[in-house]
Amino acid sequence: MIAALRGKVLFRGINRLVLDVQGVGYDVAVTLSALESLQDNGDVFLHVYTALRENNLELYGFVDRAEKLLFEMLLTVNGIGPRTALTILSGISPTGFQKAILEGNVHTLTSIPGVGRKSAERMVLELKQKVSKMGLPGASAPERSAAATLHDDLISSLVNLGYKERIATDVAQRVIQGASPDATLSQAVRVALKELMK
Repeated sequence: MIAALRGKVLFRGINRLVLDVQGVGYDVAVTLSALESLQDNGDVFLHVYTALRENNLELYGFVDRAEKLLFEMLLTVNGIGPRTALTILSGISPTGFQKAILEGNVHTLTSIPGVGRKSAERMVLELKQKVSKMGLPGASAPERSAAATLHDDLISSLVNLGYKERIATDVAQRVIQGASPDATLSQAVRVALKELMK
């Protein structure tokens, strides 16, 4: 089982990358936050979860140990597989997810793309006790404002779609200023793309 990898980034895609480890290319699925934080130059390190699916071996990589712990915890929830768990963690920070579970905040969880009310309620029910015992690194740090997090996530999404960071930053600032307090990332991306089409 592969638990960690260190190497150079050969290729970036949407939610995945190819990591060159001593001449061997590993295809690793990653969260948006991990993809944004990794450098193209120099060595990068990933905590890895290895999933065996039928005859297929899939690797899921995390920059943050806390993110990997939450990923593994999500897999214990009925109906959530590795790809769904990765999507969930791409839509919220580890601390934000922990806080939502502990507070039973279904609204925050359903704002994550692909998470319905039943799934959110099931996560709260099945994970609340586990998360309370977890003691995530950085859990006691002050949470960033929702607008600041949405702003950064929107820039990351636009850059991943091929827009230059300067343009993505300008558009994201305008979109966030006019967005409602409970706007989701998917809503913000749609508004930003309309702005860019003008």
